[in-house]
Amino acid sequence: MAGSISVLNQPTSLPVYRDLSLEELAERTEAAKQALGDRVLILGHNYQRDEVIRHADIEGDSLKLSQIASERSGHDYIVFCGVHFMAETADVLSKSGQTVILPDMAAGCSMADMAQIEQVDEAWEQLAGILPVEQTVTPVVYVNSAAVLKAFCGEHGGITCTSSNAQRVIEWSWKRREKILFFPDEHLGRNTANKMGVPREEMLVWDPFLPNGGHTPEAIKKARLLLWKGFCSVHQMFQPAHVRYFKEKHPGIKIIVHPECHEDVVNLADMSGSTELIIRTVSAAAPGTVWGVGTELNLVNRLKRRQPEKQVYFLSPTVCQCSTMYRIDAPHLCWAMENLADGRVVNQISVPEDEKRWARIALERMLDVS
Repeated sequence: MAGSISVLNQPTSLPVYRDLSLEELAERTEAAKQALGDRVLILGHNYQRDEVIRHADIEGDSLKLSQIASERSGHDYIVFCGVHFMAETADVLSKSGQTVILPDMAAGCSMADMAQIEQVDEAWEQLAGILPVEQTVTPVVYVNSAAVLKAFCGEHGGITCTSSNAQRVIEWSWKRREKILFFPDEHLGRNTANKMGVPREEMLVWDPFLPNGGHTPEAIKKARLLLWKGFCSVHQMFQPAHVRYFKEKHPGIKIIVHPECHEDVVNLADMSGSTELIIRTVSAAAPGTVWGVGTELNLVNRLKRRQPEKQVYFLSPTVCQCSTMYRIDAPHLCWAMENLADGRVVNQISVPEDEKRWARIALERMLDVS
């Protein structure tokens, strides 16, 4: 592992990189990567722009990248081209002595921000005033969340999930306790439960800004699945009218969407699933088939380029792009990599040890289920 290094957290020299062309940035990033050799591993989320993903050693969704972070111990540095909660997850699962770097600290997630630890603590206390919460409720947190929320779940017998394994996690949770508090994304929880055939009356939406989530104690006692009122700003832009439009314009088209979309969109689509499932499904389809894809624009455009023998359409007339993921760009990546090559760590993600311990428990439960 690396010896003594300095740590910088402010991109004081970043403006210099913005004056470089994309090709200059690519050449310098690759030169830094070659200089670092096996000491560095670059992970790229599927939603990243092409100018970033071209440098990734591994690309994938949250589950795949979480698994990679837990398995790869031979690298000093993990440069995570994603958003803040993903880099935190990598830090939680990485081995002792590894350093996780996020090229731009401003790359966050609006959905993750919709559940703050103070709100979750308060919800847990309110539930405790109604029923024996530690014996009857399993907290399940979507991996799109801060490490402190994963730690909350680990400490209270809970677990994390991704869009790839949400059904298995819900099944695991119900085998242990009769109720689930699912946060922060209402729609992933609802769409998964719909797919499992869970009756509507067994689901409630928990509004963190209302007492008892906006429900009576009697309603809470009857419910099996409490869905946090949160959402992905990108996937909420897809509408049922978009699905109907493409089905009318392209007879025979297959519509595949992400389960963070509203249930009205998912119910009209032919399929729904994680970004990895979307990529696998379209890639395995026969030449000449036509697809309408409801997820982030960068991923859909990449599918178009990589599957030229098929017709791939973006399922919205407006740009549905993850603006915070988009903050990771070629200048930020080049800046971070060249600093590393010069022996300086910038934008290190470091989860506090106690928080890391409990968060790891929740994540390892998920990885075991997966």
